[in-house]
Amino acid sequence: MERRRKDAAGVDVGQSYWSIARRRFLKHRLAMIGGGVALALTLMALLAPWIAPHSFDKIDLQRRWVSPSLSANVFGTDELGRDVLTRIMFAGRISLVVGYVTAVSISMIGSLVGAVAGFYGGWADSALMRLVDILISVPTLPLYLILAALVPGGGVGRIVFVLSVFGWTTVARLVRGQILSLKSQDFVEAGRAMGASEARLIFRHMIPNSLAPVIVASTLVVGNAILIESALSYLGLGIQPPVPSWGNMLQRAQEYLLKASWLAVFPGLLIFITVLSFNFLGDGLRDALDPRLKT
Repeated sequence: MERRRKDAAGVDVGQSYWSIARRRFLKHRLAMIGGGVALALTLMALLAPWIAPHSFDKIDLQRRWVSPSLSANVFGTDELGRDVLTRIMFAGRISLVVGYVTAVSISMIGSLVGAVAGFYGGWADSALMRLVDILISVPTLPLYLILAALVPGGGVGRIVFVLSVFGWTTVARLVRGQILSLKSQDFVEAGRAMGASEARLIFRHMIPNSLAPVIVASTLVVGNAILIESALSYLGLGIQPPVPSWGNMLQRAQEYLLKASWLAVFPGLLIFITVLSFNFLGDGLRDALDPRLKT
């Protein structure tokens, strides 16, 4: 049988970068588990209006404080007789939307800033990277709290805005590093020789070739954004009732911890599982997309 040629890292020479990355990712067990859990949670949130056992705002004062039971309310009911499982499913829609939209927003801002800094260099690079250094050196949680208190409203858009203002710095650094290594490549020089504009070189050639670290960073951003949104909502600065989110469910549950502990246990557990699954997924993507790693 003919043996396939391999390079020094033991990787088949004829394979593309993305096929090698896919093979690495499929071998990463924790990443596969994390990806499966993240997909299941996303489907649960998307299908909540059709699969939830009740309406999330249905009040039944005759069924207040019902303990979790497989025969009726699986996660129990709250102080107004509302089904906790249903509210968790609908709250997941809010928390996951915040996570996904924030990841897209941060990736776009960070990619643009990093590409401009890396491509143009000089004073633009210095000014933008000094701004990044300042934002990274400042504890972000107090900044999130201050900005959340100043920006009016209580919807998803407000939370995404607050998280995006300070959250793009890591992506900017990653993309800048990629652009610095790419701008001297032959395909960039060929584009310049053919008269391609700077905008075309950046958006059509250089940013697409810098996507690997951005994908990894954006996956980790999803979990981090959900965690921060939950913290803001817990402190009363995030999603406002009656719209449920995992954070404001925890905030409401603190009043009844001794009487109905399940009101805090299940939202807290969902936050923990969601953040952990996206972190596992991000770790797997990082290992898979790093070309220096062996298969």
